[in-house]
Amino acid sequence: MDTVLASPPVARAASPFDLDDAASYQRWRAWKLAQRPAGVAALTVDVADPRALSAAERAALLDRIQRANMALYRSPVIAEDKDLPRALGAQLGLHRLDANWLADEDGISSIAVSERTDGRGGFIPYTDRPIRWHTDGYYHPAGRRIRGMILHCVRPAMSGGISGLLDHELAYMALRDASPSHVRALMQPDAMTIPARADDDGEARPAQSGPVFAVDDDGSLHMRYTARTRSIEWKADAATRGAVAALEALLAGDTPWILRTRLDAGMGLVGHNVLHERSGFSDDPGQPRLLYRARFLDRVALPMDCTWR
Repeated sequence: MDTVLASPPVARAASPFDLDDAASYQRWRAWKLAQRPAGVAALTVDVADPRALSAAERAALLDRIQRANMALYRSPVIAEDKDLPRALGAQLGLHRLDANWLADEDGISSIAVSERTDGRGGFIPYTDRPIRWHTDGYYHPAGRRIRGMILHCVRPAMSGGISGLLDHELAYMALRDASPSHVRALMQPDAMTIPARADDDGEARPAQSGPVFAVDDDGSLHMRYTARTRSIEWKADAATRGAVAALEALLAGDTPWILRTRLDAGMGLVGHNVLHERSGFSDDPGQPRLLYRARFLDRVALPMDCTWR
C-alpha cells in the first residue's frame, strides 16, 4: 500500500490587517506612524504640469501615496482640460476608469452645482451643500471597488468648499487600537447594506451589502463607508453598533490625523480611496466652482522598496 504524504502547510503571508497576526500589525503600525506626512504641507507636491510629470515629481507623488495613501499637487495649469485627470492617472498606473452613471461620456465627472432638471441635480456632489464623510463608490459591489481617485480643481468656490481627508489605514489603526472587535465587526460581509435605488424605470441599482474594511487580493486595505443616516442599513448587532459609534466619534473628533485643505485652481488630490468630506460653499455666479473627478478600479502602481516589513 502506497504511503500518502501529507502536503506541507502553506505559509500564510504576513499581513498587518490580519487580526490574528499581532506581530505584523505592530511592525506596520510603527512604520505607518513614523512615515505619515505630518500635515497638508508635507503632503503637497509642486508640479509644473500634471499631464507630463517629471521623474522627480512622479517620485514625490508616489512617496506621499506610499506613506499616506494620497498626495496633493499644486500646479499653474488652470485650463478646462478634461484629459488632465486621465493623463495624470496613466502616469501613476491608474487606467481603468469607473464610468458611473453620472459621469460625463468620457468617464470623467464635472463636479459643479447642477439644476435638478439635468439628471444630476439633487445628488449631493452636484450641490453646494456639505458632503459628509465617505469613500467613493461605497454602493458598488466588490467587483467594482473604487481603489484610485483624482480630484482636480479648475475653479474653487467663492468661499467654503473645504475638504477633510483621512487616510483610511489610520482609521483602521484607531479602531483596532481601541478594540480589535470593532474591526472584526466592520469586516463582516453584511456589516453595511445600501438599499436598492429606484427610478422611473424600476430598480436602478440593487441592494448592496458588504464589509466596511476588506483586504484585496494584493494585501491592501479597502474601505467602503458613508456617514449618511438615510439610505443605509447597518447590521443589527451590538458589535456593529459599537464599531460604527467608535468610527463616528473618530471622524467627529479632533484627531490630528484628519487633514483639512481647500483646493485652489490647479490643485488636486490623487491617490487611493481615502475617507473624505467637504464643507458647504458659496459660488461666484460668474466663475462657478468646477472640479474634475476621476475614479479608478486600479490602485496606484507603487514602488516596492518602501515597506513596513
